[in-house]
Amino acid sequence: MTNASTTGPSTGPAGEGGAPARRGRGRRPADEVRRDILAAAGAVLLGEGMAGFTIERVAATAGVSKMSIYKWWPSKGALALDGYFAAVENTLAFPDTGDIETDLLTQLRAFVHLTADTPAGRIVAELVGAAQTDPDLAAAFREHYSGPRRRLAVDVLRRAQRRGQLRADVDPRIVVDQLWGACYHRLLIPDEPVTEEFVTGLVSNLMRGLRP
Repeated sequence: MTNASTTGPSTGPAGEGGAPARRGRGRRPADEVRRDILAAAGAVLLGEGMAGFTIERVAATAGVSKMSIYKWWPSKGALALDGYFAAVENTLAFPDTGDIETDLLTQLRAFVHLTADTPAGRIVAELVGAAQTDPDLAAAFREHYSGPRRRLAVDVLRRAQRRGQLRADVDPRIVVDQLWGACYHRLLIPDEPVTEEFVTGLVSNLMRGLRP
């Protein structure tokens, strides 16, 4: 679920050559430390995938201790998910132009480019896979990623219903599953690619129905 073009992994707080940036003396504000950790986590994750993602690597890149990371994240998977979302958050914005078909197409096409043209597609597939055996990651995925993304899309669809652009008896939650569920199906079971043509067809079929 997405909008705007994504940028490459942020170098975050790392200095030249990937070395941690030097910090001044004194305790930094907690929100600044957290931002640095998230920026480092996103950079390491998008650069190397889950295979190269470790708490130690993120701590070194952010210039913090491992204990600082464990204050906020219970596991490597939970940190990886938050780092992923921080890296792609702007891309995941949902437009609301007043035309639901245009907004759905814009959002889904941005999802296509995010997952097909950047490492984000491979990373989110790895995160979904890891969540099957990591309860902390599974809980974080629902709380911080899939749950909020679903609620955002449902809200957009309900506003379209109030404008009379969708039937009042349509369940927006099912529409979300029909659209993004189909995209994630192709992403996770790659028999067919996720393309602009695919998402255009999805929206067209949904908005116009399948009956002749």
